[in-house]
Amino acid sequence: MLRPPVLIAIDVQVGFLEPAWGATDNPAAENNIRSLIARWRGLEWPLVLVRHDSLQQGSPLSPTNPGNAFQEGIYGPHDLLVTKSVNSAFYGEPDLHQWLRDNGHTEVVICGLTTNHCCETTARMAGNLGYDVRFVADATRTFDRKHPDGSLISAAEIARSSAASLHGEFATVTTTAEVLATFADSV
Repeated sequence: MLRPPVLIAIDVQVGFLEPAWGATDNPAAENNIRSLIARWRGLEWPLVLVRHDSLQQGSPLSPTNPGNAFQEGIYGPHDLLVTKSVNSAFYGEPDLHQWLRDNGHTEVVICGLTTNHCCETTARMAGNLGYDVRFVADATRTFDRKHPDGSLISAAEIARSSAASLHGEFATVTTTAEVLATFADSV
């Protein structure tokens, strides 16, 4: 029997709600993430929560800061909690790759924050490790960034570039509606 896909919800933490991060591209991301999590919990399918425990002093994601907590509606029943201090969930504790292998999982669905950092890095690694990866682009978001030449790159442009870089190479880029429709018959 095929194992259901594992939903990996990455860094959906209170600290990412702080205005200091700058303009974002997808304010609906967290609601889409909550919809995915609700479907997985309803189906009793495997759910991995990932939390970034920043080592940078003063970071809103530091374990000593209230911003380290998961946003409302994220924390709850889950199969694995991975904590990390780098971009990839595969370099956290406990070992995500080992857990996936030990439990016979071959397909992962990735959502969370931020699109071009921890979500994209985790998707690239998952693809390289041989997992069938779905990257739910509208269940991620990012922030405007400055290019080394000083010009501004919009969050929307960054997210679009991430999706283009991942699709067909490391993952299948999809939407929340497509994922929910794919699994509608499973409810």
